[in-house]
Amino acid sequence: MTHHDGILIIDFGSQYTQLIARRVREHRVYCEIHPPSRDIDWIREWKPKGIILSGGPNSVYGENVPLAQPELLTLGIPVLGLCYGMQVLAHLSGGKVVGAARREYGRADVVVEGGPLFEGFTAGERTSVWMSHGDHVHEPPPGWHVTATSANSPVAAMQHDERPLHGVQFHPEVAHTPRGGEMLANFLFGICGAEPTWTPEHFVDSEVARIRELVGPSDRVICGLSGGVDSSVAAALVHRAVGDRLTCIFVDHGLLRLHEREQVEATFRRHLGIDLRVVDASEAFLADLAGVTDPETKRKRIGKQFIDAFEREARAVGDDVRWLVQGTLYPDVIESFSPTGGPSVTIKTHHNVGGLPERLPFALIEPLRELFKDEVRAVGRELGLPEEMVGRHPFPGPGLAIRILGEVTREQCDLLRQADAIYIEEIRAAGLYDAIWQAFAVLLPIRSVGVMGDFRSYDQVVGLRAVTSRDGMTADWFPFPPEVLATISNRIANEVPGVNRVVYDVSSKPPATIEWE
Repeated sequence: MTHHDGILIIDFGSQYTQLIARRVREHRVYCEIHPPSRDIDWIREWKPKGIILSGGPNSVYGENVPLAQPELLTLGIPVLGLCYGMQVLAHLSGGKVVGAARREYGRADVVVEGGPLFEGFTAGERTSVWMSHGDHVHEPPPGWHVTATSANSPVAAMQHDERPLHGVQFHPEVAHTPRGGEMLANFLFGICGAEPTWTPEHFVDSEVARIRELVGPSDRVICGLSGGVDSSVAAALVHRAVGDRLTCIFVDHGLLRLHEREQVEATFRRHLGIDLRVVDASEAFLADLAGVTDPETKRKRIGKQFIDAFEREARAVGDDVRWLVQGTLYPDVIESFSPTGGPSVTIKTHHNVGGLPERLPFALIEPLRELFKDEVRAVGRELGLPEEMVGRHPFPGPGLAIRILGEVTREQCDLLRQADAIYIEEIRAAGLYDAIWQAFAVLLPIRSVGVMGDFRSYDQVVGLRAVTSRDGMTADWFPFPPEVLATISNRIANEVPGVNRVVYDVSSKPPATIEWE
């Protein structure tokens, strides 16, 4: 593939690694995250304009910790080490990394001494940065010199005397380093010579050309359509490349939001003219979920039912189907490896068309696997998709099944659909929909005592969840005006039979996930 003046990010396990990628792409420079197990030959073949070494939780002098190969320093490719990444550079260069007398977490001031990484700063200038480390470089290695210092870190930044190698002990990628964006821009453009060519228009043109080269002139393509942003944009992108050789399959599993099936059908046929086939498999899905309360079991059963329904309909499309479109995003890809190159811990199984049909006899097209969610939305707009489609909040593949805590029944689905529709309707009425990353109602597996019409009630509880986020990797709860929450609560309690209490979730991610199951 073309790397668009790409930057290679080596992930040593930092909680900020994905944020590094976001910051680089905000400068319209393409980047990818890879584990440190990538060897030198692979890196040469990738041909990065520059390399960024992330932070990480380990000590470079520990046992079995991830490190880079020493040859990385002699490739002639600019390298920037951040926190642990700088310690790796020092360690590989013969420097001494030691445990700091005082751990340093949070804001700190560094004094800039100079160098191309700090272009635009004045020598001796004090600037605020974000520190998060227990070790530090005791003194610069041979052939390196200090470019910034702090009260607790004698080597807060350093660079090689002759090679384009740089390191900082702090995190320029976080918002708490106010001028971190300038430092990254200095590295990307001043040191690496990258060009800001990573734009939605460029992506669409190059991806359409790639798909046309990949798909044979008589091959048919199928896409599992959920109606969400990812599958919609993936379908539109592939449709631009192959036209009427694309068939989209929408499986109604009975776990959708209110009127969702009708909206998906109308929107796709009106705006895209795509061959759309709708399968009503709700009876089979709900029957298979009867009596099931464990979240992972729900997901796996939904996944199996989806494969069966999708496979049946895919066979009906024709024998010339060769390709399956999946809406895999970049966070799905980078979460599939650990800093040591192995699989990451599974928080929960993700069941949608992207990632499940491994046994289907089709080759994969994953046109969005390089993109974060906000980039997918930008590509959708570039493709001319309507805002009602591009701006939708994310919706999970298992649908309402993982928002009903406990057994899933048709009655519970209908109840939750009503509550969720009221919630979203009031959010839109308050003009808050676009300020929220994701909002939804959850049906809790408890009942509470209430008073309705002077009579005692013993009914169900609805939880409300709304979060702000940039890419879904981290999130914080949305601070609703109290009067909006009051209106939502009042409407749900009065209009949804069987509900007498509404609560609001104020958990961030981490420690919670966005969804409840």
